[in-house]
Amino acid sequence: MKYNLIILFILTTFQFGFGQDGSRVKGKIVNGADEEPMENVNIVNLNQVYGTTTNIKGEFEIRAQVNDTLHLSFLGFKSIKVRVTNDWVNFGNETTIELTELALTLEEVVVNKLKLTGYLEVDIKQVPIQKNIRYSISGLNTGYESSPRSPSMVTKVLGAIFNPADFLYNIFGKKPKEMKKLRKMKKQDEIRSILASRFDREMLTALLQVDKVDLDLLISECNYSDDFIKTANDLQILDAISECYEEYKILSRDR
Repeated sequence: MKYNLIILFILTTFQFGFGQDGSRVKGKIVNGADEEPMENVNIVNLNQVYGTTTNIKGEFEIRAQVNDTLHLSFLGFKSIKVRVTNDWVNFGNETTIELTELALTLEEVVVNKLKLTGYLEVDIKQVPIQKNIRYSISGLNTGYESSPRSPSMVTKVLGAIFNPADFLYNIFGKKPKEMKKLRKMKKQDEIRSILASRFDREMLTALLQVDKVDLDLLISECNYSDDFIKTANDLQILDAISECYEEYKILSRDR
């Protein structure tokens, strides 16, 4: 009898552990104004770094455990974070979540027209030139900023290693868990696809636990140009930070 109880306990523990590791939650996202289902809403598990999007019915399913945080976002709507509860995991019920539309105020756009003279040598000087320094395009083998390793970037990283008060050190040296998540994001095709279509930095700031100002400063400290910061999508920003962090780790190890 005692032997059977031990076997039963082992099997129960194994099944429970397996269920926790492989647990998934289902949900449905609707527009809070009219309860209509929302397609292509981005959902990312910030703890386990898994991503997905809703289907035409607004439904989604994602890998998650109790107390994980899901980040939900859609262009023109207020992004929210949803905590995964014990009931949601254990009972497997489809939870309906509402997103609220943002009240956007359109800013005045001023278009500066070029006054062309017809003389190429004169007109060419009126075309704005982007002073890029360095970065690569995700998915391509070539970049559209110059050298892949800038001396000034290496200098800044070295300065951060030897100066605990440096901004780069505060991000790279004090956020090892967040940096690991960043590396995991690079390997997730679903998340890379989501980031490639976004320019708001929201998901990155939530993952790194920094605000947008500090995120832009981080990229700047890694010696990426202002043009890049303004025009790059979130996937390119992810790759830029990851490259800088890898340089930081190499130089820290060789120190």
